[in-house]
Amino acid sequence: MECKSIARIEAVALIILVAALSWQTYILSNIKASSEPVSLSGAGATFPAPLYQKLSEEFYILTGIRVDYEPIGSGGGIAQHIAKTVDFGATDPPMKREEFEAAPNTLHIPATIGGVVVIYNIPGVPKGLNFTGEVLADIFRRNITRWNDPRIQSLNPGVTLPDHEIIVVHRSDSSGTTKVFTSFLSDENEAWRRDFGASKVISWPEETIGGKGNPGVAAAVQQNQYSIGYVELSYALQNNIPYGRIMNAAGKFVEPSIETLSEAAAAASLILPRGDQSWAQVGSYFNLHKVKDPGNGYPITSFSYIIVYKELNVIPGMTREKAEALVRFLWFVTHSGQYYASKLSYVPLPREVILHNEDTIKMITFNGERLVDWA
Repeated sequence: MECKSIARIEAVALIILVAALSWQTYILSNIKASSEPVSLSGAGATFPAPLYQKLSEEFYILTGIRVDYEPIGSGGGIAQHIAKTVDFGATDPPMKREEFEAAPNTLHIPATIGGVVVIYNIPGVPKGLNFTGEVLADIFRRNITRWNDPRIQSLNPGVTLPDHEIIVVHRSDSSGTTKVFTSFLSDENEAWRRDFGASKVISWPEETIGGKGNPGVAAAVQQNQYSIGYVELSYALQNNIPYGRIMNAAGKFVEPSIETLSEAAAAASLILPRGDQSWAQVGSYFNLHKVKDPGNGYPITSFSYIIVYKELNVIPGMTREKAEALVRFLWFVTHSGQYYASKLSYVPLPREVILHNEDTIKMITFNGERLVDWA
């Protein structure tokens, strides 16, 4: 079923790619004729870095425009955007209100979709255990300490869970993944919200194991039987790590997949702000309790954003030619570039979000003049 779903999404992405060929021809005829080479700089989130690097390669082949992206973390991307030392920034969580106020006229452009999955290592228990946010929070705060606890067992009828202590594994480094995961736990469990909250760095309970990055958490879970941890979906897919299903706002236990994350993004698109407004209220993940019909949307899903200025002449050294190149790169990333997303285990943007991005990109100007003249 999952393979068929991925195939459908890839087919849609291929249609987008084919439909964009006339636009790509426009780029070739208007940019490669430039007498001076054009280059763009970006920096920020590490999660989408492999995708951005692939898209930069493809864009260079297509246009001759070099895009250098430095994966320094979401906080660094926001800081460099505010300082105007890059042409675009990138961040997993949207800018906080105070960050948005420090960079007036910033646009948020969702570029890809990620999700946090719960992985575990229980001998004899296959992929697909059911969890709720309430139960997960109690596991990670060490209120539930054994796998055969009645609260876990009741969610998994027919599964024989061992009478063994649960080993909790978490990120030891500052992590956007941790911020997304703990934001979900905070919304689902009052005790977690009171004692730990949501942050990139958490004061985890004693007798838990820390791992650096997705590789560190995955390695710790794989090396310790009866353990549980959390990683990004793309990492779990690329490394064939078993993960569980989580109850969403509709009361459905949803398996994380490219399709269910895409469905969550499509549902969340109904309540997205304008591109030039603050996105702080969107939060670190899509709280599907705020959506009328979450369907089969996976509950720990989030965007990763590119952030740019609405008026590009505020960036030192920006020229009309660079501004046009940046806008065309953004259009490429959010349109035909989405074809490459699922190839790298990222989630392609649903149509609703692509249309939202079109309205945002059309807002971009240089010296007050609109830059999008092909759409």
